[in-house]
Amino acid sequence: MILSGHNLSKSYKSLKALNNVSISCKKGEIIGIVGANGSGKSTLFKILLGVLKPDTGTVSINSKKTKPIGGIIEKPALYEYLNAYENIKVFGGIQGLKITNEFVINSLKKVGLPTKRKDPVKNYSMGMKQRLGIAIALLNNPECLILDEPFSGLDPMGISSLNALIKTLAEEQKLSVLISSHILGELNKICTGLTVIKNGEIIKTGATKDIINQSTIAYNISAENISSSLILKNYNSSISNNIATVDVPFEDVSELLYKLQEENINITSCTPEVDMNKLFES
Repeated sequence: MILSGHNLSKSYKSLKALNNVSISCKKGEIIGIVGANGSGKSTLFKILLGVLKPDTGTVSINSKKTKPIGGIIEKPALYEYLNAYENIKVFGGIQGLKITNEFVINSLKKVGLPTKRKDPVKNYSMGMKQRLGIAIALLNNPECLILDEPFSGLDPMGISSLNALIKTLAEEQKLSVLISSHILGELNKICTGLTVIKNGEIIKTGATKDIINQSTIAYNISAENISSSLILKNYNSSISNNIATVDVPFEDVSELLYKLQEENINITSCTPEVDMNKLFES
C-alpha cells in the first residue's frame, strides 16, 4: 500500500466527524469516496494530507519521496492574478524546486493545459483551474494524489476531460488516487474500488462494480433506435427520449445488450440507475 489510514477518529467539540475509519490505496489504484455533505470526506482527506491531526489512529505512507502525497481540498488554492506559468513557478519555489522554463512547460503539458497562455488564472474555466491545481499537487512527483470533489462546477465536457486525465495519471504514471464526488456515475467509470461513508463511519467498501450492483434498481440503455426493439417487450421497461430504463439483474445485462445488437440497435451507453437510499443503507 502507498497510503493507509488506520482507525482514524476526529471530533469537533460535540460533533464526531470521523469514527474509527480505515482506508488504503495501492500503487496505480483509484479509490472513490462517496458520502453526503458533512459525512466526513473532507476531514478524512485533510488528515491523510497532514493538514489535520486525528484524535486517534495513524496514517502510513509507504514512500521515500520528499513529497509523497499531493492533493486538492474543496477547490484549488491559486494566485488568481497570476497566469498558469507564474503559479507553477511560485508553488514550485515554495516547495524548493529548481524552476526552469522546461520544467514549467512540462508541468502544464502533463495536465493538458496550454503553455503559451499569458492571461491571469481568474479568466480560466473551472476545469482549467482544476487541471492547474492538479499540476501544482503533482510538483515534486508524489506517489499519491487526493482530490476532494474535483468535478464541482464543471460542465459535462469538463468532467469527462478531467476523468480522462485522472485515469491517465493512474495508469501511465502509477499514481495512487483517492477521489471524492457526489457524481457516482463518474466514479463508476474510473474507480477500482469504492468506499461509502455516512456520519463519519465507513458503511461499505469493496470493488466499485460490486458496490454499484448492490444498489442498482435498473439500467438505462441509450440508442437512437431503441424504441424499435422487440426484445425489450420481454422485460419490465420504459422508453423516453431514446433511453430505455430496464429492470434487469446485473448478470443478465450482457445477454440483453447482445440481443439488442442482434436487432441492430445502435447502443451508445448503458448505465446503472442507483438507488441512493439503498447505497447509504448500513
